[in-house]
Amino acid sequence: MSQSISTVAFIGLGVMGYPMAGHLARAGLSVRVYNRTAAKAEAWAAEHGGSHHPTPEEAARGAELVLVCVGNDDDVRQVTTGEQGALSGMAEGSLLVDHTTASAELALELDAACRERGIGFLDAPVSGGQQGAENGALTIMCGGDEATFARAEPVLAHYGRAVTLMGAAGSGQLTKMVNQICIAGLVQGLAEGLHFAEQAGLDQQRVVDVISKGAAGSWQMENRHATMIADEYDHGFAVDWMRKDLGICLEQARHLQARLPVTALVDQFYADVQVMGGGRWDTSSLLRRLRALQQR
Repeated sequence: MSQSISTVAFIGLGVMGYPMAGHLARAGLSVRVYNRTAAKAEAWAAEHGGSHHPTPEEAARGAELVLVCVGNDDDVRQVTTGEQGALSGMAEGSLLVDHTTASAELALELDAACRERGIGFLDAPVSGGQQGAENGALTIMCGGDEATFARAEPVLAHYGRAVTLMGAAGSGQLTKMVNQICIAGLVQGLAEGLHFAEQAGLDQQRVVDVISKGAAGSWQMENRHATMIADEYDHGFAVDWMRKDLGICLEQARHLQARLPVTALVDQFYADVQVMGGGRWDTSSLLRRLRALQQR
């Protein structure tokens, strides 16, 4: 069980998966890739020297570890348990790791499907965005058993600066929900603070320089204040994806009978941003919403 992994498959080469798979190739692993848009898989293989395959099943065949990073629950099902999905090509004793931000229910579903086939499973959503993926500095929250985690962790460490087992299957997804709940409140607070400073006639940059050194400081403040002040949002984590994630959080909260009033409110603010045409804007575009309201 402790034997090192040398051959992996990576399913899904979006803005996150493409650089994540690249780190594995640069680390010397044999990487087999699949992407729904075949041209992107071909480009990845040409750049990194791995092999591209026409179906998830074929990409997974012969891989000791299969990594998935796609859009949502249905996408994960399609590339894992669906027709020509990865599980069809995986051997007993191999591992499946899902990096998609998805529901805890799906994680339990995949865990059960893998157990039936003698395959190890981790739900392992990531945080850090495209920049974190490109720099190999993602935070990875894992759910599964300790033996599976011990085998997968050295591979995940090639693009994760913090790789942590949070508990049984589903725990990774639940932890990612906590992450998104906290971000939603932080970004709205930052947007309101910068908007207030602007309306008060303060130098917003100088305000941030001062308050970022104290209790108000955060990753969002450090990494997003400048583009927010400049009203630039064509980068980062898209509002459409954040609303998908917050929908997962709110659905799970209903199941747990957990109260998330601020999260629900910010989700509606993001709906306003979508109506403004900002579905692909960065999540920090909540400030543009406030500016638009001010101009009415």
